[in-house]
Amino acid sequence: MKRFLKSFLSEEDGMGTVEIVVIVAVLVGIALIFRDAIIKFVTDILRSAFDDKSIINDVDSGSIRANNKIIN
Repeated sequence: MKRFLKSFLSEEDGMGTVEIVVIVAVLVGIALIFRDAIIKFVTDILRSAFDDKSIINDVDSGSIRANNKIIN
């Protein structure tokens, strides 16, 4: 029993999961902070790739925020 407890406490397999969760949380935070710049970047890419206004309007930050209003 003592040997099992020592081996259990010395295992570090769970550290990989915690590190992945922290990395994902940081990436989501960065995406939220720079969302306007990311949306502008995507809009510019779509504008250069397509000449269709409906595609560009689909990713426009104004329309995204207008569709996601918080109702009290």
